[in-house]
Amino acid sequence: MTRLLATAILVCASAVALAQLRTVPANSKRAVMSHLQDMVVQVDGKQARLAPGAQVRDIHNRLILPTAIPPGSVVRFQANAQGHIFRVWILTPQEAAQSAPPKPAPKPVPLPAPAK
Repeated sequence: MTRLLATAILVCASAVALAQLRTVPANSKRAVMSHLQDMVVQVDGKQARLAPGAQVRDIHNRLILPTAIPPGSVVRFQANAQGHIFRVWILTPQEAAQSAPPKPAPKPVPLPAPAK
């Protein structure tokens, strides 16, 4: 009985560990995404279509329906040759902070003209 319980606990723990592993491809693009209707999403303020069979993964790496994308989600996505989005990863706050776009360099301030 104890072995059975230990085995059940081990199986559950390994399933949780596997669910937490996810790889977001380096060539994916970062954006803010919201679902608009059917297979249409808003990506950084512009409308985009989802490809047939598009996969959307939540912060726990579970597949979700496009309608379940929270408004204003920070995501990484991939598009196909037609420009339709076919893979989306909703980022955790930690992932969003790590993949934040670099801040633009401050504009140089001109030096005052030398006194004559």
